[in-house]
Amino acid sequence: MARDFAADILDPIAQEIVSNVGVWVDREVKPVASEYEHADEYPEPLVNGMAEMGLFAIKVPEEYGGLDLSFECYAGVCVELARGWMSLAGVLNTHVLVGYAISTYGTDEQKQSFLPRMIDPEVRAALSITEPDAGSDAQAIKTQATRDGDDYVINGQKMWVTNGQRAGVYLVLTKTDMEAQPAHRGISAFLVEPGMEGFFVGRKLEKLGYKGVETTELAFDNARVPAGNLLSGDEGRGFQHVMSALEVGRINVAARGVGVAQAAFDDAIAYAQQRHAFGKPIAQHQAQQIRLAEMATKIRAARLLTFDAARRKDSGARSDLDAGMAKLFATEVCQEVVLEALRLHGGVGYSKELPLERYYRDAPVMVIAEGTSDIQKIVIARNLLRDYAID
Repeated sequence: MARDFAADILDPIAQEIVSNVGVWVDREVKPVASEYEHADEYPEPLVNGMAEMGLFAIKVPEEYGGLDLSFECYAGVCVELARGWMSLAGVLNTHVLVGYAISTYGTDEQKQSFLPRMIDPEVRAALSITEPDAGSDAQAIKTQATRDGDDYVINGQKMWVTNGQRAGVYLVLTKTDMEAQPAHRGISAFLVEPGMEGFFVGRKLEKLGYKGVETTELAFDNARVPAGNLLSGDEGRGFQHVMSALEVGRINVAARGVGVAQAAFDDAIAYAQQRHAFGKPIAQHQAQQIRLAEMATKIRAARLLTFDAARRKDSGARSDLDAGMAKLFATEVCQEVVLEALRLHGGVGYSKELPLERYYRDAPVMVIAEGTSDIQKIVIARNLLRDYAID
């Protein structure tokens, strides 16, 4: 039986919740994940199961009907979901991220309107930042919102929107002042709902991995959004609000990296004890033992970094350094571990009969999502230079 690392890290309540999710993943997710993934089919029964466990309410405040659990618990849940199928943690990610932004920065009216509907979830949420010409450089967005009476009129295009076809609310980053310097002072965030005039959900984008969850384009053609849907009610604060929420997203992606890496390692160490070569299990060959040792050590370090970042976020302190370190290390480790697991399996690991090829296709998106590894290094370096500044 594999060691329960969550028991070493989490408080008793979080440990019980994460353990229950892990049991559900082993029973309900792992037997069907590859079938859903290869068909690129939205796993409605599994998502409903997540809702029944209260996972969509995990960070919604209790006064709005949520569970208001710790980010540490949330990270543990995401590790377990990704251990079964990474896409499930992706469905949860933008929902929790947007809910956090609303509960932290939203007006009372926005909280009352959206948060109670997000716990079932009657309303699933999507984050919309990236554009055809603006990815890592979010300040370069061109989507514009102009005040017109009691509304804002939005024009522009977004892409790579997770949950895009099924969302009931979209957190959309726009420019409300095209001349502002620095540019982030002219950026505002809006809560956009389906059916608003001039707002359209575009095509589903085909991907190498990260299947089952849709990724779409959005279009705004003189879309009219009530002024009351401006997050926090203040223009020019959207960039700061979304960057804070992305700390939550980076904890999620780091946890996903840990989960996929753990799944690959679990498969590898089991296979190494069953597969014989040169008269003995390949686990008895020193080269494979070294490989397994390095994989397990890196996963353990990634797990600890991820929970450390979650605890930092729980403290209420700024956590972009911690989340950036966790996201950088865990996702790069995930890529390394998945490749090492494939090497250990040999040719059979390349077959679609085993989930390893799914892990191998899923791993790259985590190196890119919520800020590329290069962006994380810049974030980390800037924080270090601030913290270690010489007078």
